[in-house]
Amino acid sequence: MRLADAKRDHFRKLAKKQGYRSRSAFKLVQLNESYHILKKGYRVVDLGCAPGGWIQVALKEIGPSGRILGIDLKGVEPLDGVTLIRGDIEKEETKDEVLRVLGGKADLVLSDLAPNVSGIWDIDHARQIDLTRAAISVARTILRLGGNSVLKVFEGELLNELKGEVTSYFSRAILSKPNASRQESSELYLVCQGFLGQDLDRV
Repeated sequence: MRLADAKRDHFRKLAKKQGYRSRSAFKLVQLNESYHILKKGYRVVDLGCAPGGWIQVALKEIGPSGRILGIDLKGVEPLDGVTLIRGDIEKEETKDEVLRVLGGKADLVLSDLAPNVSGIWDIDHARQIDLTRAAISVARTILRLGGNSVLKVFEGELLNELKGEVTSYFSRAILSKPNASRQESSELYLVCQGFLGQDLDRV
């Protein structure tokens, strides 16, 4: 078995053992260990939340005083203590619904969004960056001042431009690759800290 396959199998077995719905849950576990993005009582919004592994991690960290809202185009099996919305984050009405259901601004916006991969890298990379821009647009609308966001990105020529855009809205943006990600994959996470506020004059 190749090292990458062995690691993937390890996290899959660990997810099953610990009751997580997906091995990707450990990506958020590791990101939180590094950047302490999940805190007790936080209001958290998870964009593209299916099948729910990240929600499970967040729920454990924020405790009963927090609130979690998950959004996905697909139906997601319910979780106690979590509000789920079936919707498209690229539509304006979804932002309005999130604010209404959440009952206020979010402390943290998570996005593990990825496109259906075509196998044509330039297309897949561009589509993923578009999805991340949509997630950033949602985050700018619903985050409180000083709030944080974690966004999946793919390595490629469009990434530096996107990171530059993000630094207009957050005081700090760091690219990170958790150990639970396949090392040969192009997947990275953009950890955005210290939201500076919605500014309609920015592009």
